[in-house]
Amino acid sequence: MAILSCLGKMRIDILTLFPMMFYNVMNSSMMNIAQQKNIVDIRVTNIRNFTYDKHHKVDDRPCGGGPGMLMKPEPIFRAVESIWHPPDVKPLLILLSPQGEVFNQRLAKKLSEEKHLIMICGHYEGVDERVRLGLTPKEISLGDYVLTGGELPAMIITDAVTRLLPGALGCKDSTQLESFQNNMLEYPQYTKPEVWRGIKVPDILKSGHHEKICKWQLQQAKLRTRKRRPDLMEQNKKVEHDEPS
Repeated sequence: MAILSCLGKMRIDILTLFPMMFYNVMNSSMMNIAQQKNIVDIRVTNIRNFTYDKHHKVDDRPCGGGPGMLMKPEPIFRAVESIWHPPDVKPLLILLSPQGEVFNQRLAKKLSEEKHLIMICGHYEGVDERVRLGLTPKEISLGDYVLTGGELPAMIITDAVTRLLPGALGCKDSTQLESFQNNMLEYPQYTKPEVWRGIKVPDILKSGHHEKICKWQLQQAKLRTRKRRPDLMEQNKKVEHDEPS
């Protein structure tokens, strides 16, 4: 059952055992505004609604032994098939898994160009392998650590993708100036008051000279990236080296 929905340009379906985890997150701040503006349609579906038995059993012990419990394939397949109806265009299926491609801004941008995402939140010791074999989802990980389930990654991915959709943020240039765009961290930013506890806003930002300010921002972004994330600078060098002359 969908607990969040609107008629939007992009649709994101999240399949989970814990739908109430999403309510406050998806109905707050930018994601709520994007739904109200019909930019995105976010729907959260309870996988337990697609079980066969009266106890709504969604997991079982691994065949051959092993620790923990695995999510059964039947409810996941049925949940996906309740959303996607062949021969309709197949949405991009995503399985949140520590074995997947590590999520970053480049991948967020790629996902934001899709029309329909279905994210499957694993839990317990993971999912039956037939989910991978039968549904062939794209697997995505947040990094080299283990979480209790895929719910938090699904929230993060939904936020990162939604804010890249046209019109989601107030200023069209907002996402272009953020960290990780063009493999650089964001430059330092200031607001009023001009002096706070002895720390002043740099004079260049009060000059009104747009070209000089842009050059300062670019220089500061490069300095900050070189100091804090030299790996990103190396990626930029590699891209420049690989580009045809």
